Amino acid sequence: MELHNLLLERADGIATITVNRPDKLNALDHATLEELRAAFAEVARDPAVGVVILTGAGAKSFVAGADIGELSRLDVLGAREFSRHGQAVLDQVERCPKPVLAAVNGFALGGGCELAMAAHVRLASANARFGQPEVNLGVIPGFGGTQRLARLVGPGRALAMVLTGDALTAEEAFQAGLVQKVLPTVEELREEARKVARTILARGPLAVHLALQAVQRGLEMPLAQGLQYESEVFALGFASADAREGLAAFLDKRRPEFKGE
Repeated sequence: MELHNLLLERADGIATITVNRPDKLNALDHATLEELRAAFAEVARDPAVGVVILTGAGAKSFVAGADIGELSRLDVLGAREFSRHGQAVLDQVERCPKPVLAAVNGFALGGGCELAMAAHVRLASANARFGQPEVNLGVIPGFGGTQRLARLVGPGRALAMVLTGDALTAEEAFQAGLVQKVLPTVEELREEARKVARTILARGPLAVHLALQAVQRGLEMPLAQGLQYESEVFALGFASADAREGLAAFLDKRRPEFKGE
């Protein structure tokens, strides 16, 4: 699929997906969602990619929300279809078998906040703003905002954000647990995202995949079932050459040479 609203770059095991509609503050329309779907499908099956960085073009906006012009033309059936389409794409981001780091460079509002929440780790520049302002338009979040936000920051804080439409600063998002680290500038943010990506790439690739799978699937289970699932995945890891190499390297006091096997 030819990309018009995204940039997809791959180098040294890292795929960087950039929402590239700076004239629209990188807002999500139907076409951009389709390109995100295609881009994530491509990097998920690319064996040369170990980590994905998701960001927005420019220094002002990660993704400012859904395209309001497109929203204004929806009827009830169209709104349901648009919501389900957006949810499906963000589910694909969340279920990506490679770790996805959101480098939030500015506004992450509405669909942008929902997109960031679908990533596995969120880093932000100091000018970032996170919010679900849909009630200001007389509607509610439709790409998972009422669900993922409560799971990440708790129902009380999530309801305060959703019901008022007020945004959090980057520091407030960090204090709430929505963001894992805040960097002073967009340039430092992008370098930190690459640094975290390189750190993950240096770990056992099979173990990274299994850990990601254990956390994601475990969250969908009661605790007792999740613990049982963790034991099964833990045991599965011991069938790998990477596990044998990692344990032997530790005992030999040397750097492991993982092969993803």
